[in-house]
Amino acid sequence: MKNIIDIYKEYKIMPNLVMHQIRVAAVAMQICDSLTINIDKESIIKACLLHDMANIIKFNLEYFPELNKPEGIDFWQNVKNDYILKYGNNEHEASLLIARELGVSNRIYDLIYCIDSSSVEMIAKEDDFSKKICMYADNRVTPHGVVSIEERSLEAKERYKNHPHSFNEEIRIFFMENMFSIEKQLFSKINIKPEDINDESIMVNIKKLEAITI
Repeated sequence: MKNIIDIYKEYKIMPNLVMHQIRVAAVAMQICDSLTINIDKESIIKACLLHDMANIIKFNLEYFPELNKPEGIDFWQNVKNDYILKYGNNEHEASLLIARELGVSNRIYDLIYCIDSSSVEMIAKEDDFSKKICMYADNRVTPHGVVSIEERSLEAKERYKNHPHSFNEEIRIFFMENMFSIEKQLFSKINIKPEDINDESIMVNIKKLEAITI
């Protein structure tokens, strides 16, 4: 077992990506703690902490130049090149390979697998609330903090507008329809409202997450 912060250091995860994964896990933790049904909280949290391990593969390192500091863009470009060389060009598949390297359970692996836009319709239709929590938590967090799912969608639309992974507007609307469905399903089982999940509310969970071992 390794501490999650040590894992991030071992895999040279960019600080903003570290913070993203921790925020997503913190959102998921708040949801788990507010649910009125039983849930596999441990697997959900660990999946969220690992879901974007290889996302540097798709990063445009010039988009947020301030996030390259203090190491600098050349350092992170070399890290990105190493990731592509070792794991390939698909960041989601690469994150799954890293999960296997870390020896996570099949359940955690399956949850990481589902934290992907292509799974949103399936997750909205299925009854697996663990998958709903993981997908929803990821879609509440931008590079700068916790927002609504609609704000997150619009931010991603702008950030990836010239990226191969970008949605056209029809697909984005379809994605959001499914996300709103997931939100409605979740909050029918939760004793808080979506707006109760924010940067302030998750702070209490962040320190707890830094002590997690995987």
